[in-house]
This record gives sequence, structure tokens and C-alpha cells, in this order.
Amino acid sequence: MNEKSPPVKIIQVKNMTSSCCIHLLRRELSLDGIEIHDIKLGTLALSIDPKKITWKKIETILEGYGFEIIRDKEKMLVEQIKQAIVDLVHNSTYNAMVRNSDYLVERFGMSYPYISSLFSKHENTTLEKFIILHKIEKVKELIEYGEVTLSETAYMMGYSSVQYLSTQFKSVTGISVTEYKGTPGNTRVGLDKLIHGQ
Repeated sequence: MNEKSPPVKIIQVKNMTSSCCIHLLRRELSLDGIEIHDIKLGTLALSIDPKKITWKKIETILEGYGFEIIRDKEKMLVEQIKQAIVDLVHNSTYNAMVRNSDYLVERFGMSYPYISSLFSKHENTTLEKFIILHKIEKVKELIEYGEVTLSETAYMMGYSSVQYLSTQFKSVTGISVTEYKGTPGNTRVGLDKLIHGQ
């Protein structure tokens, strides 16, 4: 008689912001006693052999790399909102014709005021500021690649003009776009830092 397979548990994980996080966790959780059924940004589907490893041990492994299991439903939603922004700004072709608010409303099926107030409740920044931080970080990346003009960058990132982009860039970074272009070893910020709103 076959032994019953352990149940699959889906856990929400805070700070999983890139494919590097997925590779890291896949490697670190490939331990005897852990079966990874699915792993994607913000979510792990695992089953464990309790004779070999405990959930507490898994939690300790995650915390050792700066991740955290989320148990609160509102916090889970906030983490999903963050991931949606990362997807929109960094992982897809940013569509300047789609407003951020429309994108989030469609993705979560909730009103924008609710999404925005929930975000502010659990984070030390507003949703609008969080989106701006990510857009400016993407602008830095595009400037460094040098494949598109500043005018094209402004259009791609949903700015009405180069002037508006430049003003917001200086407001966030403290330096102008021109100064940034001329700075060796530019100051890009890791997505993990942006996720914390730092």
C-alpha cells in the first residue's frame, strides 16, 4: 500500500521580487524532505516530509535570505500589488496608454481608492510614490542602455513631456537627467530596496 503523499501548501512570500529570488529559493529549498511543486514571484507551493524537515526550518531558511512568510490577508494583497507594479514597469513593455490605476483596478477587480488606501495602510509610502520610484528606476535603466532617446523614454514611461520626466527625475534622485548620464557608476537601486520603499 502506497504511503499517502504529503499535502501541498501554498505560501505567500514577501520580498520575492525578481527571477533571481526564484533561482535562489529553488536552489536553497532543494533539500531532502522538501518537494517544490511550483515557484513564482511571491508564491511557493511546497510539500514536506515531516520526518525530515519542519515548516519552522523552511521559515528560518526564508528569513535567512530576507524573505518572510505572509499570513495576513491584507498584507498578502499589498505584496501582490507591489508585484503587479514590478510586472507593469519592469517586466513588460510599459504601455503608456494604460493608466496605472486602470491596470490595477482590472488586475485586482477592486476600486483604485481601496487599493491605494490599503497600500498606504501597510507601507511607509503611498502607492503613487511607489509607482514613481519604480518608473524612475526604469528610466535610469533605459538611460544607461542608451538605445532610446529621452523623448522616446518619456513616451514609453507615460510622461506627457521630457520636461515632466526631467522634473520628476530630479525630484526623486536629486540630480538632473544630464548629470545622471555623466556620472560614472550610476546610482541604480535594487528592486528589493524599492519594494521596501527605501
